[in-house]
Amino acid sequence: MNEQNIEIVDIKIELCREGAVFPRYANPYDAGMDIYAAEDCLIKPGETVPVPTGIKLAIPPGYEVQIRPRSGISLKTLLRIPNSPATIDSGYRGEVMVIMHNLATGSPDKVYTLKDEGNPQGSYLIKKGDRIAQMVLSKVPRIRWEQVDDVKRFGTDRGGGFGSSGV
Repeated sequence: MNEQNIEIVDIKIELCREGAVFPRYANPYDAGMDIYAAEDCLIKPGETVPVPTGIKLAIPPGYEVQIRPRSGISLKTLLRIPNSPATIDSGYRGEVMVIMHNLATGSPDKVYTLKDEGNPQGSYLIKKGDRIAQMVLSKVPRIRWEQVDDVKRFGTDRGGGFGSSGV
């Protein structure tokens, strides 16, 4: 991979739980780094649970880290990240947690893992070391508001929205 054209940003990271895993890119040109569960977590049907990652970050000002779902988990399980994309602000120094919700309505006594495909109905056991989400570093420019009388003067007259061009 030719990294000379890719901007590199140094970020300080603390592994705050025993056995925590550094986030890592699965492939050279991936936008997101996989992040891992730092402990076993059982998520019963209908539950929303913060899953610890065992990492703390010192994100530089002007950046954020977004937490996003892994496509395979979204496709093959009923686990979702309800606040996706989640934002980790540059001033936050606590442990990064991934909020996961189990959409299943089946029996909580049936327990599945992330390796069980077919969107099984029941509880999901996230195991320590499982890849649970991905994180993406994003620049965050600051906004300076400038009040005007009519925004239509600054380009398109497009209104509508909310499906106005079709679904």
